[in-house]
Amino acid sequence: MTPEQITLVQTSWEKVKPISDKAAELFYGKLFELDPELESLFSGDMTEQGRKLMAMINTAVNALNNLEGLVPAVQELGVRHAGYGVKDKDYDTVAAALLWTLETGLGDDFTPEVKGAWTDTYVLLATTMKDAAEEVAA
Repeated sequence: MTPEQITLVQTSWEKVKPISDKAAELFYGKLFELDPELESLFSGDMTEQGRKLMAMINTAVNALNNLEGLVPAVQELGVRHAGYGVKDKDYDTVAAALLWTLETGLGDDFTPEVKGAWTDTYVLLATTMKDAAEEVAA
């Protein structure tokens, strides 16, 4: 990732944070619309799950300037998600729901450059998660 992409992700995230509860609601609504089977992976309070999601994204976004420090936490997250039953194909659905949520929340501020920066960020993190899960399964 380039420094410019990191700045775009961090700057756009600052605009999402004030609406994080709504963003989480939008995200999970879209995720389950895209793949209703994923809903079975979640139990408990979805509002609380949404808060955890937003906190995790916030931590990752703030750590993009220190990828070496972020990678171990992302690897651990990948291993945990595999344990929950998350499959590789589910990461594509999550990407679609995340980008849709960002576009909905940011409106005109979701420029092609911002979309590209978020896409690259997600691919990097998702690949790290999937690779860690595969290593544990092997």
